[in-house]
Amino acid sequence: MIPNLLTAPALEPVSLDEAKAWLRIDATDEDPLLAALIVSARLTLEAYTRRFFVTQSWRMRLDAWPAQTLRRGALAIPFAPFRSLSAVRVYESGDVARTLDSASFRAAPARDAGRVVFLSPPPKPGRPFDGIEIDLVAGYGDSPADTPEPLRRAILALVGHWHENRGDAGDASAPLPTIAMALAKPFRRERLT
Repeated sequence: MIPNLLTAPALEPVSLDEAKAWLRIDATDEDPLLAALIVSARLTLEAYTRRFFVTQSWRMRLDAWPAQTLRRGALAIPFAPFRSLSAVRVYESGDVARTLDSASFRAAPARDAGRVVFLSPPPKPGRPFDGIEIDLVAGYGDSPADTPEPLRRAILALVGHWHENRGDAGDASAPLPTIAMALAKPFRRERLT
């Protein structure tokens, strides 16, 4: 599966003013840096928790339907929280995209990863690579307040840590600061292998 971001979040879960209040900063000269740290902290914590904090649109590209999808009639959506499915397209021979009728599948929102249940077997793609495109929406909601408060606090803790430790030649693979990890850990989706 190849994921592609279609629409980034319109707002961050933490505002610049919230970050400045957290850090006790009144001046505006570091606003661009703090804004960049907020985005970086969100992306880092989204990767750590394997969840999207604010509404964003993604496209999944598959070469073919996984074997279990064809056997069971369902496809797992690895994005969480899963909000909605926008479209399912299958490329037929000649690279012609066919959008599946929304009546041919069901996709209910889920606080965790979702799934698409096909009411009839989905058509096989007519090309060997990227033959299936699935457009979906994931995230807790459109408003920063929709992001759970511990995750918002984890962003602030990480922004504070990075702000205080600028320019330190630390290990890039070092773990997250303890407070940020403790706040985010209950939301972490473990990988099943």
